Amino acid sequence: MAIEALPYVTLLGFLFGSTLIASRFSVGQFHPTTYIGLRMVLASLGHIAVYTLGRRPWPRSLHLWRHAVLLGIFGTAIPMTAIVSSLKYQSSGVTAVLLTTGPAITVLMAHFLLHDERLTGRKGMGIALALGGALLLAARGESGLPDVQRASPLGYGLVLGAMVFSSGMTIYARKYMRHLDAFDVASVRMVAAALTVMPLSALVVGVNLSRVTVAGYLALGWASAVGTFAGMMLAFYNIKRFGATAAAMTQYIIPVVAGIGGVVVLGERITAGMGTGMALIGGGIALLKE
Repeated sequence: MAIEALPYVTLLGFLFGSTLIASRFSVGQFHPTTYIGLRMVLASLGHIAVYTLGRRPWPRSLHLWRHAVLLGIFGTAIPMTAIVSSLKYQSSGVTAVLLTTGPAITVLMAHFLLHDERLTGRKGMGIALALGGALLLAARGESGLPDVQRASPLGYGLVLGAMVFSSGMTIYARKYMRHLDAFDVASVRMVAAALTVMPLSALVVGVNLSRVTVAGYLALGWASAVGTFAGMMLAFYNIKRFGATAAAMTQYIIPVVAGIGGVVVLGERITAGMGTGMALIGGGIALLKE
């Protein structure tokens, strides 16, 4: 990774890691689907503002819309809702560590779904290490919460489901959307996700904001503006300027920010088991990138 990429990669890791902390705080005040729906609506307004103020033409390609809408539903709405819902059962640090296994799941699925992405011995070892780290966390019942002795399997299951959907749609995008404009795809994707989650949430669970404090609204605003909008914009910039490999290094920063920030801000905890699991996952992902 080029040294000039380091500040941008670190900043993006901070944005995404701090968003997990804000989300962990918010699930105590919002219903998870209400929180995600509002967050996506606010982020969508940011994308619309870029088109309006920058006089950027709105995408009209039916091909782009068809694929980006699917990406928004299955690659954004479902995974993000599952991840935030998992924060009811475990700390932001544990969730961040589990999410780090995402590339291993993507590589494993790509072996079966893409003819040009075959597994090698090194990749197989990397996948085994990364998934082994996640299994260690699950076997130990790590929750990262001071008042929970053993994590609920539901939290781990929600993160696993989120990663399977996200990895599957990453492969889908690589196969069908490689030549489409990345910002247009991101914008349609976010709008589609917002139009999926918010109406369904309002219909099924309603919109009850009676428990939300000023701090809760500030956390929602931070997650929407910083994590969902600015973070996605910076991720897009990093990939274009520094390449996918350098941009992917962000995933090593996120658990550090979420773990330490969760301890300082929310009173979460970091255990030796979490550290060991993170080391195994990090080693596995490093093998995948060789």
